[in-house]
Amino acid sequence: MGVPGERRRTVWRRVMIGWALLVAVAGGLTLWMQDSTEPQGPYVWQRSDPDEPPDLPPCPTTGEAGAVACAYVDVP
Repeated sequence: MGVPGERRRTVWRRVMIGWALLVAVAGGLTLWMQDSTEPQGPYVWQRSDPDEPPDLPPCPTTGEAGAVACAYVDVP
């Protein structure tokens, strides 16, 4: 028979190696899946004219004098 703590160290070493392999595989899968959810390119910048007013619907008004605040949300 071997040294009393040798079997325990061997089991512990194998558990740690298995854990490290699991972490590496999970990290690789995470990166791979993250890249696959990204939209495909090419990515381009759209030029806009700052002097051109945005194409938005008119802001509703009240019959009374006062300020009206409008908020527009771009929902895809």
